[in-house]
Amino acid sequence: MANEITMEITGEAGQGMQTIGAALCQMFKNVGCHIFANQDFMSRIRGGNNFFQLRISDNPLFTLRQKSDIIIALDKASVALHRLNIADGGILILDRKQFNITEEDAVFFDIPFYDIATSTGGSKIFINSVSCGAIAGITGIEFRYVDQAMGVTFAGKSDEILRKNKDAARSGYDFVRNNFKRDTFRVTTGAIKDTRTLIMNGNDAVALGAIRAGCKFYSAYPMSPSTGIMEVIARYAKNFHIVVEQAEDEIGAVNMIIGASFAGVRSMTATSGGGFALMTEGLSLAAMTETPIVVVIVQRPAPATGFPTRTAQADLELVLHAGHGEFARVIYAPGTTDEAFSLTIKAFNIAEKYQIPVFVMTDQHLADSYRDVETFDLNKEKVQRHIISKEDSKKIKHYKRYQFTESGVSPRAVPSWIEDVIYADSDEHTEEGHITEDADIGRKMVEKRLYKKFSGLSQEIERPTAYKLEGADIVLLGFGSTYGVMKEVSDTATDKNIGFVHLSQVWPFPSSEMVALLKDAARVFTVENNAGGQLARLLRRETGFQVSGSLLKYDGRPFDLDDILNRIKKEG
Repeated sequence: MANEITMEITGEAGQGMQTIGAALCQMFKNVGCHIFANQDFMSRIRGGNNFFQLRISDNPLFTLRQKSDIIIALDKASVALHRLNIADGGILILDRKQFNITEEDAVFFDIPFYDIATSTGGSKIFINSVSCGAIAGITGIEFRYVDQAMGVTFAGKSDEILRKNKDAARSGYDFVRNNFKRDTFRVTTGAIKDTRTLIMNGNDAVALGAIRAGCKFYSAYPMSPSTGIMEVIARYAKNFHIVVEQAEDEIGAVNMIIGASFAGVRSMTATSGGGFALMTEGLSLAAMTETPIVVVIVQRPAPATGFPTRTAQADLELVLHAGHGEFARVIYAPGTTDEAFSLTIKAFNIAEKYQIPVFVMTDQHLADSYRDVETFDLNKEKVQRHIISKEDSKKIKHYKRYQFTESGVSPRAVPSWIEDVIYADSDEHTEEGHITEDADIGRKMVEKRLYKKFSGLSQEIERPTAYKLEGADIVLLGFGSTYGVMKEVSDTATDKNIGFVHLSQVWPFPSSEMVALLKDAARVFTVENNAGGQLARLLRRETGFQVSGSLLKYDGRPFDLDDILNRIKKEG
């Protein structure tokens, strides 16, 4: 097959770009291609311009490209908006008659989408299936793969709806095979022999990680781009006996999970920056009562409402310092779907082991980007409970919920399992949980919650990923979703040796390892979706290391491979 093809379907919100995208992902995965896909959509129900970009290759993919080889425009506005995004040798597929376009352009390929949709399906809504068939025809795929993809995409619909979509796809497929004479974009099936892979985005992986970890209570207020996590957990809630509660707001959500966790069940919430800001008082309550909770922050641009459906990495410092007072915390920043799954499990383990808030920080790009992934290794991160058993709880006399220990972690029992009364208070308290104003006890409790727990946490830091550092002219440094673009830049660059270091945990910060990894680097550049270079500042604060510069992007859009390569070239 051609080494890789990038395609884009663009049109108004409501024209079914996500439906087409899902079908194409399924189709090319079944063919045996690696995929990477991302949807760019506006925060409106209808209108505007949305597009779904899909990249396929016989090599694993982790990021986007700047230009597309095949663009399908489902409305007239998309022709003008996206024609400059066509790669050399690429094509733009459109319906000249429907859009009333008479101008000639060598890259245009005319398909009567709307006529085909209405004649085969009876309605223009079937243009998305016509488009799917057209893509299959252009890339030379057997129609059986389209048929399979239609079956998966429209599973649960009536037999008539499924038949009409398949008929529309077949008509688009046949039109292209009869009229499109170029074989530039034809792919060879079977590049990947085992196609039993999963198509998954970051939100899916976080949700499934939570379920695997034994989450039994989930409460959240819907906020893009985190809402998909709640949808997936709710979908499987009955199967795994999970209570899912849509709270009245984020304050209610965080307080609900604190209460559920206090009662003994693993609990989680997810939100974005604006919702997280409302949760900060609750975080301090969890820290003071030493109640383990997991909070997922899926970042988007801000301040205020910002770009609700776009991506950013500007909340690192917010999450690092959120909550009044001083207490131990952990911040994970997964860079792949695999890490999103495994680190969510670890977040529950660590939260419960140290009785602290643990944060899983992602962003819209990771949350909504789809990749083909191997079935998760369920033994990579084992589920570990850190709670006194029901049998042992019955033997306890004179229970001290906040007992001073060498590790700073007190024995934790479920209230209903123990004969003694358990006291919990948001005020400073004694080992038994009674309110106190004693200065010595107050000092010891601060040291317990901060220094002692932090000491233990520092021994359990996720190791940074280091790649091609030896002999590197440039080392890229990032956290979270920038893993993918750094990986492909490192593998693709030909005029320079480029390595990278990726942090999947940003707090506690792996200071000693970062010094060891970067001390011999010629030049180091952070890659960050924010305007302030927040990772560069954190690195300097924790290690004294000053980076050579920062490659920053803060327009709400993710980095792509060509963007970083061009910036590095400009840096010389």
